[in-house]
Amino acid sequence: MAAFEDALRLRLPESWTLATERESRMPPGRPAALVRLRSPEGVESLLVVVAKSLVEPRGVRAILDQLGRWSEGQPVVVAPFLSPRAREELVDAGAGYADATGNLRLALEKPALFLETTGAAANPWPEQRPLRSLKGPTAARVIRGLCDFRPPYGIREVAERTGASLASVSRVVELADHEALLSREARGPIAIVDWEKLIRRWANDYSFTESNQTATFLEPRGFQALMDKLGSSDWTYAVTGSLTASQVAPIAAPRLATVYVEDLRAAADALELREASTGANVLLVEPLDSVAFERTWEAGGITLAALSQVAADLLTSPGRGSAEADQLLKWMRGNEDAWRA
Repeated sequence: MAAFEDALRLRLPESWTLATERESRMPPGRPAALVRLRSPEGVESLLVVVAKSLVEPRGVRAILDQLGRWSEGQPVVVAPFLSPRAREELVDAGAGYADATGNLRLALEKPALFLETTGAAANPWPEQRPLRSLKGPTAARVIRGLCDFRPPYGIREVAERTGASLASVSRVVELADHEALLSREARGPIAIVDWEKLIRRWANDYSFTESNQTATFLEPRGFQALMDKLGSSDWTYAVTGSLTASQVAPIAAPRLATVYVEDLRAAADALELREASTGANVLLVEPLDSVAFERTWEAGGITLAALSQVAADLLTSPGRGSAEADQLLKWMRGNEDAWRA
């Protein structure tokens, strides 16, 4: 609490006043403190401060629900460390926050005040967890399944649909549950998957250019010649990136054709491409896992990667990939029946 007060005083103008009623006068199970902020004009706001040693994203709502009769104040959660997902959940719930690494956010309407600073993104005092990253082929396979299939479903059903082991599915689901990316019924199946947040969380650990093996090429006759060759091919491929996103959510004309293939050299030979380090218009990709070829769809006789895969690829691609991903995810939100089984 003292650190939170010091952080406020450091950032507030000298003409503002701050008064604190500490936890010793609070009933058990209630806020750690009530902080009253007063502007020079005499406008006052009440901060209801909750102190926690650990805040998990899935526990944010429960923490705020415990405030009871202090709901008229602005809730503020303080902790030694708040993860990016925990902070996102707090902002979505309309709460402020502060942690010992310097992450702080406070937004008030009356008096008008907005404070935000950034501290650590990773916990400097990490706890031990069975799984702490969504990096790698197994995570990709499970995440794709959680996004592509509508719940409810159990761990065993996800394992059967994705081809991942029960242990692997359990570990990914546990991490996703811990970070409030899905919800489960008590001792029952997964009930809800926030697939967009899960894809964005996956993109924090997955990198399209680093997780996969890639090579750039030139098709001198342009995209249409490439599409004609792909359309007449009898081998496995899947088009991802801008070309696929533009089928449903175009932003601008694609400049690079990105194609998942099983073998870079064999595909380049079959497509009669010229290897090029500059001026390339084709990117061939050997994926980290064959899930890139699963649950594909077709348009104009061309096999396209699943949109959940395309969104993750674009989120971690250079250039305008992030903007294209945002537009694609917006379309996916409004047309879930078109892509989710």
